[in-house]
Amino acid sequence: MSIGKRTSQLSRGIDIPAYLSFFALVIIGWLSLFAASYNGTGIQEVFSLSTEIGRQTVWLGLSIVSFIAILTIDWKFWSTFAYVIYGLGIFLLLAVLIFGVEIKGSTSWFNIAGFSFQPSEFSKLATCLAIASLLGSTQINIKNNRHFSIALAMVGVPAFLIMLQPDAGSALVFSSFLILFYRAGANSLFYILGLAFITNVILGLVFGVSPTLIFSMLVTIGVIMFIINSDIRFLANFFLIALASFVFYRFGYKIPTFIVLGLILVGFSIYMIRENKIQQLILTVVFLAISVFITMITNWSFNNVLKPHQQDRINVWLRPDLCEPRGSLYNIIQSKTAIGSGGFWGTGFLKGAMTKLDFVPEQNTDFIFCTIGEEHGFLGVFGVIVLFMILLYRIVLMAENTRLDFIRYYMYGVAGIIFFHVFINIGMTMGIMPVVGIPLPLMSKGGTSILVFFLMIAILFKMDLKRVR
Repeated sequence: MSIGKRTSQLSRGIDIPAYLSFFALVIIGWLSLFAASYNGTGIQEVFSLSTEIGRQTVWLGLSIVSFIAILTIDWKFWSTFAYVIYGLGIFLLLAVLIFGVEIKGSTSWFNIAGFSFQPSEFSKLATCLAIASLLGSTQINIKNNRHFSIALAMVGVPAFLIMLQPDAGSALVFSSFLILFYRAGANSLFYILGLAFITNVILGLVFGVSPTLIFSMLVTIGVIMFIINSDIRFLANFFLIALASFVFYRFGYKIPTFIVLGLILVGFSIYMIRENKIQQLILTVVFLAISVFITMITNWSFNNVLKPHQQDRINVWLRPDLCEPRGSLYNIIQSKTAIGSGGFWGTGFLKGAMTKLDFVPEQNTDFIFCTIGEEHGFLGVFGVIVLFMILLYRIVLMAENTRLDFIRYYMYGVAGIIFFHVFINIGMTMGIMPVVGIPLPLMSKGGTSILVFFLMIAILFKMDLKRVR
């Protein structure tokens, strides 16, 4: 094969938009960290290990070297040793509980020669490889409940060990694998029920027990009515029932509202029994019972189990009116102020007043997005979001263009992790998601984080080159 033909073939295999968006995010992230940590002494900060940007630059250099090295390794290596790497990840999570260093209340890091290594970040990559290998096996069908349980357990083990550190934010990231499971063919019913239960939890915390129970009863009635008859009359009748319940409850008739809804449920249940729809009835009743249990236990746990600072975190997200502006709500207020102060164009690179004066706590890590918003305004914020969207879109296209299940599932796993990080991090800086300490990929300070994301993307790019061979 001639050199020209080989070069043409390789260029068709390299996803140029994915590479460009990836490295653009890396550059923007490094510049934002430089701005957030800049103290006016000049560029020499970059070459000093005593500064945050200096240490981050070392990690970035190591990540680039690792990225290049990964591209020289055959992609089959990751398929062959996926479970070994997963085992190593579990071992590190166990070891850090014993030998780790406690920082800000969490035993999540190994300290080696002045540099910190966080095993929970590596475990995301390890779990992604293991799950891809599991689901890529011809002997596994995730539509089978037993196989689905095995996949959930593989995700749950590292998440549980991370919770013991405790690091709720990193553990929460493992729920991103639900996106991969859905693509692999998991039963949609689990997702519908999960969404309903999460809605119950949120409504229970925001509005209290009684309104949430009424919501659960209305949902159950709606499901039963849909099972009986799914035409347009179902929507009209259900809307009337829901509207009447809302009006009665708002005017203080709580007990009559519960009684009427209860009678409607009993009437529909009798009808379903007569129509021999016992199985559907049992499922809806179980759903209602679990919803009631979740609502009750959520409120009890919030008031009796959670510590005050944990309650504050939830209140900052769901009930900010109950929080002190100079207390638990301070971070969010400063974050919104910093982003809003940038306007459309931004204040300019290294000219952000709130960034320079450290008004926003944890601005190098959890709230790095504030620096972008203040110094580069709406254009900068929009540009970063677009770059992440391009990267995610190209990863999904790569996944759909491959014929190998292992590669497809690995790519979806990586896409899910990146999406979850971006959505939660940007959301929490704007106050629409809880503050749980999840970094912004390729941008937030954290050596292990940027190294692992480089490894994830490098493995993914190497797998994508399989298409040209």
